[in-house]
Amino acid sequence: MLEFTSDDFENMDHLYRINLINSCSGYKSANLIGTKSEDGISNVAVFSSVTHLGSNPALLGFFLRPTTVMRNTYSNLKKTGKYTINHIHSEIIEDAHHTSAKYDSHISEFDATKLTEAYKDKFWAPFVKNAPVQLAMQFVEEYPIAANNTILVIGKIEKLYIQDTLLNDDGFVNLSKGNVATINGLDGYAIPELKTRFEYQRPKPEFVNSKS
Repeated sequence: MLEFTSDDFENMDHLYRINLINSCSGYKSANLIGTKSEDGISNVAVFSSVTHLGSNPALLGFFLRPTTVMRNTYSNLKKTGKYTINHIHSEIIEDAHHTSAKYDSHISEFDATKLTEAYKDKFWAPFVKNAPVQLAMQFVEEYPIAANNTILVIGKIEKLYIQDTLLNDDGFVNLSKGNVATINGLDGYAIPELKTRFEYQRPKPEFVNSKS
């Protein structure tokens, strides 16, 4: 196997290091986060860091890069407290990825792409039309990460919308039925296929109460 040390990372070409470290952690979630400014200008941006934090209360987190440059998503959600999370699917991958481009705050990425904003139940922030899973989020708190000046943003799920064909009787959301994408590194996209599910795992009887 190839081997890299922390010293190697320091001496690598900038872009090579970014690609290497971003892709070595494995496949990541592929989501579009939608916000709207207090002036009513919508924003949508791709994120690969959305993660489950807990089911009761229903909390999700995502990481923001340093805010030393313009971060419209962060500015909007901090001022309004509202944002949406929308799963990227196979038909919108190219436009979804384009939202990583840095547009000025007065320009909506919905206008710069073929993505369509949609509104539900008078929720302030826009959803992405036809996304198979859509979540209305309320900002809860944030945690600065001193090691690299990123921010962990934590939000509570206010409402969850799921394409009906994706939901199993036991509550499991089968994302493969919705052609939901995942991200490999910064710019690689894949459409995973569900292979199998397993029952809740318990210790094998022969190892329970065994003496060391």
